Amino acid sequence: MKHICDHCHLEFDEKVLLKTKIGKEEKYFCCKGCEGVYKLLNSEGLEDFYNKLGNNTLEPATQTLENESLESFDSAPFFERYVSVKEDLCKISLILERIHCVACVWLNEKILAQTSGIVKVNINYTNNKATILYNPKEIKISQIIQTIRQIGYNAHAYDPRLQEAYANKEKRDYYIKMVVGIFCVMNIMWIAVAQYAGYFSGISQDMRNILNFAGFALSTPVLFFSGIIFWRGALSALKFKTPNMDLLVISGASLAYLYSIYASFKGGETYFESVAMIITFVLIGKFLEVRGKKSAVDSLDKLNAQMPLSVRVLQTPQNTESTKIRDIKNIGDSNPTQDFQEIAIESVRIGDIVQVRPGERVALDGVLLSAEALCDESAMSGESLPQIKSAGDCIYSGSLALNCPFNYQVSKVFKDSLMMKIVALVENSLNARPKIQEVANRISRYFSLVILSLAFGTFLVWESLLNAPFERSLMVMISVIIIACPCALALATPIASLIGLGEALKHRILFKEARFLETIAKADTLVLDKTGTLTKGQLKVLNVRYFNAQNALDSKDCGILYSMLTQNAHPISKAVLEFIGQTKQTSAQAKIPLDSMLQINARGIKAEVQGDTYLGGNLALLQEHNVEIPS
Repeated sequence: MKHICDHCHLEFDEKVLLKTKIGKEEKYFCCKGCEGVYKLLNSEGLEDFYNKLGNNTLEPATQTLENESLESFDSAPFFERYVSVKEDLCKISLILERIHCVACVWLNEKILAQTSGIVKVNINYTNNKATILYNPKEIKISQIIQTIRQIGYNAHAYDPRLQEAYANKEKRDYYIKMVVGIFCVMNIMWIAVAQYAGYFSGISQDMRNILNFAGFALSTPVLFFSGIIFWRGALSALKFKTPNMDLLVISGASLAYLYSIYASFKGGETYFESVAMIITFVLIGKFLEVRGKKSAVDSLDKLNAQMPLSVRVLQTPQNTESTKIRDIKNIGDSNPTQDFQEIAIESVRIGDIVQVRPGERVALDGVLLSAEALCDESAMSGESLPQIKSAGDCIYSGSLALNCPFNYQVSKVFKDSLMMKIVALVENSLNARPKIQEVANRISRYFSLVILSLAFGTFLVWESLLNAPFERSLMVMISVIIIACPCALALATPIASLIGLGEALKHRILFKEARFLETIAKADTLVLDKTGTLTKGQLKVLNVRYFNAQNALDSKDCGILYSMLTQNAHPISKAVLEFIGQTKQTSAQAKIPLDSMLQINARGIKAEVQGDTYLGGNLALLQEHNVEIPS
């Protein structure tokens, strides 16, 4: 005999279920975890959760998670990375797992809001992100996670770098359902062609029944497997009495499906192909929405990917927070004898000495200890020219080290660094709702109810006033519902703002809030605070002046210059190298081996070839080597 678990609502053989008397009623549970959760909700007076859950099912609340260690959630590195402090309160963002419906969100909000120490909790059903404001003196993060696990769910820290895996999973689920829908639609259309051809040329009843059965067999998986997403949304809409777009999709498709089954037995015309096409086309729209969200997440991931996961920190008793720059001796410039150890960026403290090599990005803000450094700060300022830094100057996270390695002292922890503030700015802009989306959401609440009312009114008009047959009136009503199903009002508005922000980010334009996308459309004047920020960010040679009689470089000099430039990453070197490749002296591109080459920071490059010295750099470099400069 089969029986359902009173918590997760999954069906099991009654022999394997645990039978427990709670109050005056006998309850059945599939495991101790479900029994514990049910008793907890019962003791907290939250039995209404099961009414909201309805016929939905949950994953069994196994106790395996409770055996996992939660100490890592209270560690200092975790706190530094994921927790922000506001006066005496702390805020953390968590991603909830095993969320199935609105009832799950309701339950987690109720339980967490009633937990001592938690001041405020807000859960976004779209991405299952929970933002929790709590008092660290009353409750720990591990206790918050434990509370969530006790009611059968799980949580982990919200990290944009890890969100790609969850976005990919959602995209894969939609993709599978969409493939099934497209496969069935492609095949069912051949059946529809045969049916319509038989309608005009004559077809036997036996053949019509066969085609109807084939259409039924192909439309059924589309409606109940590919369309499961719309079923869940429609059932939630009915449960909470808030009609939505999913309810329109399922209403139109289900009525057409039921009528087609009825028509199959009565010898009428069936519309199984319409059922499959409705679900599949709207599902494709949903898939594009998920793909758009994934694109926006990818943009944020690319911004995060610029930051290294670890840095090299000098191991010395002096690298403490109280260390002063003036007290640091002999560590300003890179030295192979110095002991640098690679550690996670979350573990770096203020006052630590960090080494950065050429081609690497700076992970944390700090103050330069080396004599000089050359940094590309275009990721933050948009300024394409490298910035020359001297000892004592500020070094910003996100900068790209050029030419020479350097050491600097950390002045801010990772989560307070400039680049992480930019990442937080982009993340907030993706989560913020523009005004037009709020208006669309308010309208869409009533839109579905209006459409359903109009559809039913249309049915009554055709049935009563026009005296049309029941089948005809029903199909007209279904047509009204279906026409409104793929409404762009609730679908296009949020996804348009999301994709707009993502595309802007790809072009290195950051919006603090999504609503600025609306206001910028009304702007008729553009004001820039500096020049050069709207260029490609790449230098280009515009003019050349030669100081010799030939008014050109000979093949040897050009070959040596080419070899020097290929070993230098400076933007000016790249621009000159590109110019040489565009000149007529293409034969000079054959590299001439260099005996030695030295990169002089903020000056240029120096090379030795067969006893001769070659210099390439700025005026200061030439003056240091007593080169005569023509007037």
